[in-house]
Amino acid sequence: MPNHDIFGLAAETPLIVVEQMSRHIQPKMMAKLEYCNPAWSHYYRAARAIVQDAEDRHLIHPGMTLVDWSFGDSGIALAMACVTRGYKLLLAVPDKISREKQDMLRALGAELVITPSDALPGEPRSCMNVAESLVKSIPSAFFTGMHENPVSLKIHSDATGSEIFRQTEGKVTHVFVPMVSGAMVFGIGSYLKAKNPAIRIIGVEAQGSVYAGLFMDGKPGPSLFSELEEIGSQQPSPFWDRSLLDGVVQVSDYDAFNCARELLRSEAIFAGGASGAAMAAALQAGSGYTEHDTVVVVMSDFGGYSLSKMYRDEWMRKRGFYRKAKSTVEQITAEDILHLKARRDLIFACPEQTLAEVFEMMKQSDVSQMPIVSYNAPIGSISENKILSILIENDDAMTSKVVGFMEQPFPVCPLDATISELSAKLQQNASGVLVTLSDGRLQLLTKSDLIDALTHK
Repeated sequence: MPNHDIFGLAAETPLIVVEQMSRHIQPKMMAKLEYCNPAWSHYYRAARAIVQDAEDRHLIHPGMTLVDWSFGDSGIALAMACVTRGYKLLLAVPDKISREKQDMLRALGAELVITPSDALPGEPRSCMNVAESLVKSIPSAFFTGMHENPVSLKIHSDATGSEIFRQTEGKVTHVFVPMVSGAMVFGIGSYLKAKNPAIRIIGVEAQGSVYAGLFMDGKPGPSLFSELEEIGSQQPSPFWDRSLLDGVVQVSDYDAFNCARELLRSEAIFAGGASGAAMAAALQAGSGYTEHDTVVVVMSDFGGYSLSKMYRDEWMRKRGFYRKAKSTVEQITAEDILHLKARRDLIFACPEQTLAEVFEMMKQSDVSQMPIVSYNAPIGSISENKILSILIENDDAMTSKVVGFMEQPFPVCPLDATISELSAKLQQNASGVLVTLSDGRLQLLTKSDLIDALTHK
């Protein structure tokens, strides 16, 4: 059947597998593209419902002025609802929102009052307080309260949460959600926890937002400025319910912006900074999950509204956020490859052991080469080929100490060495590369391990 209303589209937002950026971790990683709708944000679901609810309760009628505060995305969705229903819209927005959002809002006919981004909640100049003042000063004005309206909470429970459960066939184990007002994360959480209490809901916010502190010790964390839009808050959500959360992760502007840029270049997912933050948090946490886990990351904002900011190299450089894009292969590090290996301690020989003892260890462990380590320092190596050549020349050598026959030690690399760097070491006649772990222990990587990492998933 045809759709006769721009807000009447009933199609589900896509849920797609993230393949390239999750090659180094075991769980299935999926992106819920909540920005794929006519308003290009997750607020599409709520805007029409809030306006319709106010009409049904006879609080508003066409011709009135609706007022709210916004980081841009909620305002765009609300402006579209106003256009189709015959309302004027007045928005208080912080000056940090992108030029694209401001242009889009004005194109939709919204009137903007720009407020300073560094104004804290409670200050007269903050966008929240300015919006409240505007309502009081304008005849026949109505405050929609997009971020505080319980209709938003219900929409994300009934629609977003149920879609995630249905699209994953109930197999979802973890959901990472950008937090602003909390309506989305608590709406999704309430639905999924009712279906399966074991599903873990993780909120993601900018550094300097208040929710991590609330989650940890019940007190809002210190409020600090962030360049990120559409994520984080300077005051607690009216929907706050700690029982629905299993964690709150803070992500830096640097990591959020660069992860979003990598999403576009690696996965063709054109998301904004809030979505980048959620994906960065999920990828980091995913290293501790298993192949039986299914992780859903909510992509709540659209990258097209950030072309003048995070997708512009000059803007990124001026603020110290710029990171040269890596190829898909270069993104894989020694740490990523180790996560894919079966966990076991390094098998090594001591210099005082005999060739016979070392060879027996190699057979028992099913390895063809072994480092020789003294006081946690690699001093040499031995291989099956070397032992064979020794025995051909001297069949009594098996009782001799291995230190007299050892070959060159394996090269040592740090955890952040890229797969290209590891491969280069292995091409230099080395049968293995030792990786120094954070606790000082060593682990061995071979060419087979690198091949497994490149063909994973």
